[in-house]
Amino acid sequence: MQADDWCISCKEMERFTFTDDQVSKRLKDVVLLKADVTANNADDQALLKRFGLFGPPGIIFFDRQGGEIDFQVIGFQASKKFLRWLDSAIPL
Repeated sequence: MQADDWCISCKEMERFTFTDDQVSKRLKDVVLLKADVTANNADDQALLKRFGLFGPPGIIFFDRQGGEIDFQVIGFQASKKFLRWLDSAIPL
């Protein structure tokens, strides 16, 4: 699947939120992983089910030991709002 096939909200997060200087600085020590679930095949559905997501974009946070933090961001978030979510999920 090509990046053009990704959901609109995912592309908006990439273009507007993750490219914001403040967001980039805030995430500089964070490992970011992306899973493309737009094909909506059995593996995609299993991944969404595993993390309790209904569809993209869904952002899940993990601690340094790999444990899931009980916090998710669902849907497009503009940079200012996303920064507030980051402060809740991974306080400085």
